[in-house]
Amino acid sequence: MKIGMIGLGRMGGNIARRLMRAGHEVVAFDRSADAVEALTRDGADAATSLEDMRVKLATPAIWWVMLPAGEATESTVFQIAEDAAEGEIIIDGGNSFWKDDVRRAIALREKGVAYVDVGTSGGVWGLERGYCMMIGGDDAVVRHLDPIFDTLAPGTGDIVRTPGRVAERADPRAEKGYIHAGPTGAGHFVKMVHNGIEYGLMQAYAEGFDILAKRASEHLVPEERFDINLTDVAEVWRRGSVISSWLLDLTAIALAEDEKLGRFSGHVADSGEGQWTIDAAMEEAVPVHVLSSALFARYRSRVDHTFGDKLLSAMRFGFGGHTEIPQ
Repeated sequence: MKIGMIGLGRMGGNIARRLMRAGHEVVAFDRSADAVEALTRDGADAATSLEDMRVKLATPAIWWVMLPAGEATESTVFQIAEDAAEGEIIIDGGNSFWKDDVRRAIALREKGVAYVDVGTSGGVWGLERGYCMMIGGDDAVVRHLDPIFDTLAPGTGDIVRTPGRVAERADPRAEKGYIHAGPTGAGHFVKMVHNGIEYGLMQAYAEGFDILAKRASEHLVPEERFDINLTDVAEVWRRGSVISSWLLDLTAIALAEDEKLGRFSGHVADSGEGQWTIDAAMEEAVPVHVLSSALFARYRSRVDHTFGDKLLSAMRFGFGGHTEIPQ
């Protein structure tokens, strides 16, 4: 299939590359000429503007917007829609607020333009590992786009099938690493909760390693001080422990590079999904003690840093390439 990729940052560029490796055609546009040039060297067709991209796309055009949530995505989506022909498809693969998806889909539907929201997880590792995707949109449109999603997804790999999951009754796409979560907005809603859970998991690791690190503190009596090798702890927990995970893998990598995590200040940013998850929980009257505590811990990290905060920053850098905000 032929697709226009708008936004060639940490994830957009690699999404385009993974598509091209499988034989899909990509027309690429970004405000950064260097990013566009880098992708053209890998086989993309460069576009100098959205208007130029429209000329180079097939009819009806498929557009993938991979930009920061908010005004950048909003203005781009409606700029595309302004001159879009009936039957065109606009995909938002970023981390947009799901209620914005619902609103945009209603507005675009009047023009005969389909809008699909794709919550995308995989970070800077997605080019090789594939991307876990949670998709919202009309069923016929999502199925039309299936060759794109199937290419981007990790595939079944060597993960053992879930006991009790009956293949005849289950959607096979889930085992490949992507789902059609429901109508427009459902994809980003599921991804939002995914990121809220991510906050909680990361905070649990951060607090646990902070306790281990502080056991060598001088305020403790000598007999109860332990100079614990955090690098070895992370490594052993990766192997057979019930708390093993990809996040723990990233923790082990960061500690192996520098057990003191000196490159990180501990100023932990958030991109909005944690707060949106708490907002949704409040609308639904669902208690979320862990998720809300993890969000507030990030707020606190901006004025008072701990070793655990440094570990949070290290994990964010490990999976998403997120750098700390200068203070």
